[in-house]
Amino acid sequence: MKNITITFPDKSTRSYPVGITPMEIAESIGERLAIATVAAKVDDILVDATYSIQKDAQVNIVTGDSPEGHDVLLHSTAHLMAQAVKELFPKAKVTIGPAIENRFYYDFDIDGTFSDEDLQNIEDKMRELAKKDYPVSRKELTRAEAIKLFQEIDELYKVEIIKDIDPSERLTVYQQASFIDLCRGPHVPSTGKIKYFKVLESSGAYWRGDEKNKMLQRIYGTSFGSKQALKDYLHFLEEAKKRDHRKLGKELKIFTFDEEVGPGLPLWLPNGTVIIEELEKLAKEVERKAGYTQVRTPHLTKGKLYEKSGHLDHYKDSMYPAMDVDGTDYYVKPMNCPHHHKIYASSKRSYRDLPVRLSEYGTCYRYEKSGQLFGLMRVRSMQMNDAHIYCRPDQFKEEFLAVCNLYFKYFEIFGIEKYQMRLSLHNVEGLGKKFVNEPKLWLKTEKIVKEALKEGNFNYIEVPGEAAFYGPKIDVQVWSAIGKEFTLATNQVDFAIPSKFGLTYTSEKGTEETPICIHRAPLSTHERMIGFLIEHYGGDFPLWLAPVQVTILSVSEKTNDYAKEIYNKLFDHDIRVNLDDRPDKIGAKIRQAEIEKVNVMVIIGEKERDIKTISVRRRFIGDLGSMKFDELIVQLQDEIKLRRNTNRKEE
Repeated sequence: MKNITITFPDKSTRSYPVGITPMEIAESIGERLAIATVAAKVDDILVDATYSIQKDAQVNIVTGDSPEGHDVLLHSTAHLMAQAVKELFPKAKVTIGPAIENRFYYDFDIDGTFSDEDLQNIEDKMRELAKKDYPVSRKELTRAEAIKLFQEIDELYKVEIIKDIDPSERLTVYQQASFIDLCRGPHVPSTGKIKYFKVLESSGAYWRGDEKNKMLQRIYGTSFGSKQALKDYLHFLEEAKKRDHRKLGKELKIFTFDEEVGPGLPLWLPNGTVIIEELEKLAKEVERKAGYTQVRTPHLTKGKLYEKSGHLDHYKDSMYPAMDVDGTDYYVKPMNCPHHHKIYASSKRSYRDLPVRLSEYGTCYRYEKSGQLFGLMRVRSMQMNDAHIYCRPDQFKEEFLAVCNLYFKYFEIFGIEKYQMRLSLHNVEGLGKKFVNEPKLWLKTEKIVKEALKEGNFNYIEVPGEAAFYGPKIDVQVWSAIGKEFTLATNQVDFAIPSKFGLTYTSEKGTEETPICIHRAPLSTHERMIGFLIEHYGGDFPLWLAPVQVTILSVSEKTNDYAKEIYNKLFDHDIRVNLDDRPDKIGAKIRQAEIEKVNVMVIIGEKERDIKTISVRRRFIGDLGSMKFDELIVQLQDEIKLRRNTNRKEE
């Protein structure tokens, strides 16, 4: 039999017979590796562990504890869950079941909803199916064959999905026992590889995220390669649940939603408004020092402006419908860019005037489908921390790096220790459709952006095919204090739209040139940023950002007058202060302040009144003892002015 040469990551080689599978290679290396194997990379392509290797190749065995292996494990466990649901609920229809970060979900069309008892029964059935160690097989089908197959087994949601796929594309299905599903794969070689998993919860979800479609039942689950990894993740979920911005936002009276106002349209309560104003104050200070100028633009404009910018072609589905005003279509603005372009164009510019940096804290409106709305993270009205920089080509790299470095200033202020920049690029297939059809400009701009990122020594990865329609963009991923990932800021390069708007500057040679535009929002929208900060701090905001910075606790009615005097002094020093002079015991008042997560408690008893002092207590620190009022003011003002990232519980 003919042999082939397999090269391993360490550059070592071995000879194997043609048709050898990665699983058989793993078994030849050792039992422990074979047990952990869930897939493989053959010549850098992720494949099933049962893939038949027909030629010399470089092979990397993929185990469940690697990032790629974990994704395979998650997706395979999703199929195991769908198999369990079909066995317990034979009439259930299977829709989609993707792997997401550390979890998976599957949507099912069933009569009614899944109860907690149902979820436990599904998990028990999954364990039973896993122990039976059913082989998982892969088969390629034509589009017509796939449609026929899923029509025969009455899975019409799958038929709908298949009909949306290019007819020339060959499809794959995976089967374990009697369960079969449309999937690209890869998957584990058998269900016995799936050992450490948990069914988490269920919720409603519209088919394809569209509220006009049927409401389905979504089940979430998770799966890991080891018992300890599963245990650690379940602990993380418990911590994340405690910090959920929707829960804390309600408890701390930061924001609310109201059905009569409309879904996805947050109402900021006084506490939330304080946080917004502090964020704006911070950003305006930073931007003033960086040479930005503030502008304001209207909430709506004529549709022709968005035709010129390309937003109507590319974003119309995410925009609210037009309103007819005197026979002309007007739209509420989904973004500030076209308006800023008009402000730039309102004056003649020289090369000496550039860069021009325009910043705005305006409100934008986007139509997000009801099924995609999620607390403050996905809303329909948003206050944008937005700016546009118009610069010459020779200024681009410096301006781009300055924007990226701005992120680090904010990371330091908010105590963000982990980040990653995701550079989204174009692909050739999307030119003229998803992306502006300027192939040379795409390559040139992407090259400059990569050079800038490398020069700045930033942590980044490349993601092909996800750019903005007018240029490459950077999404900034950050991790909260407990390790939860968020997409926060964005930075986009625009080489196409300025020319559409006729934006120019007079060069040193007297010629009219087109500037490059950088779109940036380092603090995201206020909605998303505050949602992140609530979870990052667990509601325990640092003093400068806290809605209530100090609460005065009067021990008895006899000390109310002195407590009011201290309250007035703090108020006059621009400290956000609350007075609790209710006729309750001091212990109850302290507990209430703890529940409200107030940073500083000033306790006023008869002793403090008589000697004109105050007793101070700090959250997570405890009693600081007696001190003079002036001493406290110096401490508080210093902490607030420097925006110290204090008052956080050690994790």
